Amino acid sequence: MKQIEAIIRKSKFDDVKKALHQIEVNFFSYWDVTGVGNEKQGHVYRGISYSTSDIQRRYLSIVVSDEFVQRTVDTILEAAYTGNVGDGKIFVSEIIDAYRIRTKESGQAGIN
Repeated sequence: MKQIEAIIRKSKFDDVKKALHQIEVNFFSYWDVTGVGNEKQGHVYRGISYSTSDIQRRYLSIVVSDEFVQRTVDTILEAAYTGNVGDGKIFVSEIIDAYRIRTKESGQAGIN
């Protein structure tokens, strides 16, 4: 099993969620986060300067079987893409085990 963590633009969240549902990734956690990115210049909007170093993003955490990792990553890459600085990052890490509390199932059965 693998955990996929994705940090994406808030504006692309609905697209990513819909795309994940289409490939039958129906369970994941998400929350709003603030981070610091590589972009250091500010933007001016209606005469007011805004810092772009503190960025509002959405963080997704998804656990999938090893066979489903690349399909999930590719789906996020496609749905979250704008081609502009700040599209986000995806991280993949190993999950040792998973448990479903209600049934006490573990392993792959714990996430299905």
